Amino acid sequence: QITTVSGNEFLLQSDIDFLILDWFHAIKNAIDRLPKEQRITSRNLEFKVRRSSSIELLNNLDTESKEPKPEHRKSLIFRLNYSASDTNDRNRVKSRLKKFISRRPSLKTLQEKGLIKDQIFGSHLHLVCEHEKSTVPQFVRLCIKAVERRGLDVDGIYRVSGNLATIQKLRFVVNQGNQWEDIHVVTGALKMFFRELPEPLFPYRFFEQFVEAIKIQDNTTRIKSIRSLVKKLPRPNYDTMKILFEHLQKIAAKESVNLMSTQSLGIVFGPTLLRPEKETGNMAVHMLYQNQIVELMLSEYSKIFGSEED
Repeated sequence: QITTVSGNEFLLQSDIDFLILDWFHAIKNAIDRLPKEQRITSRNLEFKVRRSSSIELLNNLDTESKEPKPEHRKSLIFRLNYSASDTNDRNRVKSRLKKFISRRPSLKTLQEKGLIKDQIFGSHLHLVCEHEKSTVPQFVRLCIKAVERRGLDVDGIYRVSGNLATIQKLRFVVNQGNQWEDIHVVTGALKMFFRELPEPLFPYRFFEQFVEAIKIQDNTTRIKSIRSLVKKLPRPNYDTMKILFEHLQKIAAKESVNLMSTQSLGIVFGPTLLRPEKETGNMAVHMLYQNQIVELMLSEYSKIFGSEED
């Protein structure tokens, strides 16, 4: 804390020791450079470093001036009383504040780096749908449309990762064309959307039920069990899942060209679309079941998502 004779107060605080000392030396050097007539006597100058474990007097003042050490944090307190020009002080502060503000990253920059999340990524699926007044997020539809228009034949589609920095930008410029040129960026953004859902597309409360269903040995019974669970999903989850799996089925149909089988897609999307709320020591086993569930739902899409007559 720096207090001037004019009543201005400044508080500098950090948990990093070397940074605190840098501040101290910078301020001390600035005072030392003042003309002699503007300097204050040593009786009026007091520098203290308060630490959680000790108190240091940096100018070797009498030990009676020590204050009780705080226990909650480390902080550096400078108490300065000097007669330097108040006008110069204010001008210096204004100049530094202007530089600080001008150097702050813009909101767009923070969004593109993923430091600030928008209302789509990282939001609950039902909230995104409510906001858009739909049951399938528009972003999902846009990505699927782009992939089906020019990505079905691409080798390793969904397996190959796009540039992360560009994927982050795509989150905020979905209506601008240039970010959609790299199809792997589009697929990466779609996977990121599902990965960042606070609750996965397969809700937590259904996870164990889907795992138990995939364990059933009889294939017909297994399919019926999975179908029954899918029908119980909330509407946004069901509709989004249906359009996504219909899309992935089109990807698998081009396996001879893009080399992405239902098994490959299961490996890519299994852990992204369903996961337990609390991970246990069975992570490897869970991953196997996650992959198998997605693979089965792709292989038996018509039976699981079709009408009762089908």
